[in-house]
Amino acid sequence: MRKIGYALLASLVMGFYINVTGQKTNYESFDITPDSVFLPWAEGPAVDADGVLYAVNYKHKGTIGLVKPDGTHELFVNLPEGSVGNGIRLWKHDRLLIADYTNHNILQINIPDKTIRVMAHNDSMSQPNDLAITSAGMIYVSDPDWENNTGKVWMIDQQGKFTLLETDMGTTNGIEVSPDENRLYVNESNQGNVWIYDILEDGTIANKQLFKKFEDFGMDGMRCDIKGNLYISRIGKGTIAILSPDGKLLHEVVLKGDKPSNVAFGGTDGKMVYVTVADRGAIEAFRTEFPGRSSSLIELWY
Repeated sequence: MRKIGYALLASLVMGFYINVTGQKTNYESFDITPDSVFLPWAEGPAVDADGVLYAVNYKHKGTIGLVKPDGTHELFVNLPEGSVGNGIRLWKHDRLLIADYTNHNILQINIPDKTIRVMAHNDSMSQPNDLAITSAGMIYVSDPDWENNTGKVWMIDQQGKFTLLETDMGTTNGIEVSPDENRLYVNESNQGNVWIYDILEDGTIANKQLFKKFEDFGMDGMRCDIKGNLYISRIGKGTIAILSPDGKLLHEVVLKGDKPSNVAFGGTDGKMVYVTVADRGAIEAFRTEFPGRSSSLIELWY
């Protein structure tokens, strides 16, 4: 019944947005929310099994807001005192994982009752920034040190145990697991590099290779579709770059805002790409050809 409900709600979402915007063409951006619904630190985002989108810093810093399938939006939760969220990932069908960069936590929120707990904590992190997750719940975390232009990559299991995977990198930011869960992508915002690693059986990484080098502008969050294409937020350029699994630039989606901070997939068929746009404090979206990897995870978790 839950899957049917998700499909029905998502189809209503798609119909609503297409009817309102008249937008049916792939790779053309349109607004989901107006400006200033979120603060200029809009980030996240994540879409749950009912088509509800979550993003950080709704109206006030240290909050999580939600956008419902009918386009209305509201406060979801206030985070604990001193906590400020950055990346969000859905875990299973009813939990959100939040990178709490100020308190060096990974928070877990139970969606139905809004309870919040510290899932993992480590003062050795400069600031947990973005998250990637496998189907079994292994979490990968980017950890940039902006002041020193360096960064790390961590792995965290479901018991909250940390493993330091990489040190002495550039400003690690966007991070994603490939659909077959054999590869990990990590980008360095200030250096313009996207790296790819092999994921070993124990979850650790090896065989680091340069996947893509950008000579201009920065990068932020990124996500994969089910074909392994990588969608990268080009912050400052105002685009989402879509790269094939061999690093070829397939499309570059032009947004209305200049500072896309992250992307998430949703919609009735998983082919809607939602973008948090920091300078607008808004959510934009566009249609793409293939469902997101997150859609297959939702199906698996049910």
